[in-house]
Order: sequence, then C-alpha cells, then structure tokens
Amino acid sequence: MEKVIFHIDVNSAFLSWEAVYRLKHLGSTKDLRKMISAVGGDMAMRHGIILAKSVPAKKYGIQTGESIMEAKQKCPALILVPPNYNLYERSSAAFMQILRDYSPDVEQYSIDEAFMDMTGTESLFGPPVIVANMIKDRIYRELGFTVNIGVSSNKLLAKMAGDLKKPNLVHTLFPNEIKEKMWPLPVSELFFVGRATTRKLFGLGIRYIGELANADPLMLKSHFKKHGEVIWAFANGLDMSVVQSSPPPNKGYGNSTTIPFDVTDSSTAKLVLLALAETVAARLRKHEVKAEVIAVGIKDYNFSYASHQKVLTAATNITMEIHKTACILFDELWNGSPIRHLGIHTSRIKDFDFNRQINMFDTEDYEKLESADQMIDTIRNRYGIDSVKRAVFLNNPIDHMSGGISREKRTVDYSKLKIDN
Repeated sequence: MEKVIFHIDVNSAFLSWEAVYRLKHLGSTKDLRKMISAVGGDMAMRHGIILAKSVPAKKYGIQTGESIMEAKQKCPALILVPPNYNLYERSSAAFMQILRDYSPDVEQYSIDEAFMDMTGTESLFGPPVIVANMIKDRIYRELGFTVNIGVSSNKLLAKMAGDLKKPNLVHTLFPNEIKEKMWPLPVSELFFVGRATTRKLFGLGIRYIGELANADPLMLKSHFKKHGEVIWAFANGLDMSVVQSSPPPNKGYGNSTTIPFDVTDSSTAKLVLLALAETVAARLRKHEVKAEVIAVGIKDYNFSYASHQKVLTAATNITMEIHKTACILFDELWNGSPIRHLGIHTSRIKDFDFNRQINMFDTEDYEKLESADQMIDTIRNRYGIDSVKRAVFLNNPIDHMSGGISREKRTVDYSKLKIDN
C-alpha cells in the first residue's frame, strides 16, 4: 500500500492566532490578517524582531526575523502587536487535537505545523485530497484560522506541496508530479537548502531544483560532503523518514537569554547564569536525565559569539553544580566585552539512574543537593515558579528563572492595548 502523508502548516500562525483571539474574544471588528500588521518583540527588552507578518505586510518586503526598526523603515504605518506565547500554546494544542481525530500517527514538527500518516484511512474518511480539505475546513470552522495541507507519499514531498501556494489551500506532490511542480522551483525553495548552500549551488551553475536533481551526486558530495547526498535525494523526492508520533529523546538541553542591558561585570553575568542553570536543571530533572557536558555561550554587544564547554567527571542535573561549572567556563571564556546574550547548553545526556563515581577529594554532599532541588521542583510545580526564589534575586531586575520564552512574551495585558471595536 502506498504511503499517504499530510503536512499541515498554519498560515502566519502567531498573527492568525492573535487575530482570531481579538475577533472572537475581545470584540474586535478588524482582522489583523487583512491589515499591514506583524507580531514583534519588545525593543526595550532587546527582542525587537518580526515574529510573524500579514500578507499585506509581506507586500512591503517585511520579513520574519528582521528587526522592528527595519520593518518600520519599510512601512511606517505597520501595526505591531506583542507576542503572547500562552495563547499560541493553547491554539497549537487545539489544532493538534483536531488532527489526532483523523490519525493516531501525528508528529508535531513545530508549534504550528505537523505531519500525519494517513495511510489506510481512505475507507474511513475518503480519498486523501477530500480528507485534507475536510480537515482544513474544520480547522477554520472550529478554530477560526487557516492552514495549508500538502499531500504526498513521504514527508519531504508533503512539506514541499504545502508550500507551493498559500494561504488556505490543499496541494498534492506525488512522485509523478515532481518534474512538473517541483523541478521548476528555485533551489532555495528545497527543504534543507539554506542561504549558504544556495550561494554555493549558484556558483556551480545550479539554480533550479530540477538541475540539482539531475546533477552528478559524486560532484555534489565533493562540494557539500554528506549534505550534498541529502539535497540530491530531496531534489529527486526521496525521503525514507517516518512520521513519529512520539518525539525522540533530547540529545541536549539548554537555555539562553537576551539581557535587557549590557552586562559589564562578572557578578551580574554569573547571576544570569544562575537563572539559566535553574531552568536547564529543572528540565533535566523533569525528564529524569542528567548531562555530562556543560557549555556556556556569550554574545557581546557587537553580536560576536563565543562558546566553551567542559566534560564533567559525573553526569548531573543539580542546579548548583551546573551553575558552578558554568561560572568556571565563563571566567575562562569572557574577554571583558559588554555582554547582551548568555546561554547554558548541555549534552551527552544520561539516564537518571546513571551512577556518580565516588571521588575521595570531593566533599560536596550531592545527595543533599539533589533532595533540595527535588523539593524546590515540587513546590514550584504546585504553587508556581515564583513560590521559591533564591535571595540573590530579590529586588533584582534579572528574572530568577531565565531563558526560553521570556515572561513578557507569555502574557499580554490587553487592557493596555488599543483594540479596534
């Protein structure tokens, strides 16, 4: 039986979810999706980039990832709305729940897109294109936002199909349609071909996916190594990956944060590292794993980035042990330049019951530290993350649990915003 795979992608997800919330719950009479609008971070907190844009904003050349300042220069009338990740998470969960009504094999690829293995469901729901339109229309009817759905026999072609034309459409891209629908596209449109790869392919005279598909695989491998084999296979529609309804175990855990001000002293930097260690260690403990490698990354005010890592003698998920190691790495790495961004990352993940090797020269009571962390986790899970806070963070502008999605992006006080009613 030939595989049937769907790729479902929300159109301008963050902006769409914000627009629907305003229309359905705040009584707004204007749809952000039809206006020159975008979701953008807070410039005061130095998160000032465009996260999502409307179709009208796209016509002004406004791009996701560019600074708010650049976007405003392109269109001074641009309407900006703040991000609201709590809303996005709720919207994403409702979206995924509808998909699971049609297949048990749903792989959430990101907050706003998923793959579905629909093989063998034709007798239940009908032909693939009919079902795809049924799902698309139901999402709009029940949740108020639109999606694109790509239909094919593997994940790669389904994803490529969904991107052919937007919004609110269903497209097919089966192997017999590759030459007609995919090969005429620029190589930059192919999954896994980024800007650097595109430039190198242009240098080789390869500008279209069809030219890449018909290129010599050995030549591509000589220029791109293993990546050359991958993009050649993708250009020919070859993909053996399967839809994974259960996500694979994490190979690493990390968190980073952009600091609202330039940090010029090590004591403040180490306080930020403590806040990051809190969140990284909590995630490790939640997943019942430990990390053997700790790394620290620093981005200075000129956006220059440097990182340093250390292999521990024993894997850990203890907050203070991760912080202590991070501080050592920081001292070895920092050159004194003002810091705007800090991160802690871990790797070589081990099972929770990974035994610590006894060191007769180490007097630290790790069992006591582990028990304290577990008690803090229990309290925070029950009463909120602010129920227990280290004293060094009292009356301090640094969030005691930093990294990931910052607090100002998680909630929005709509009473302070002008909503068109």
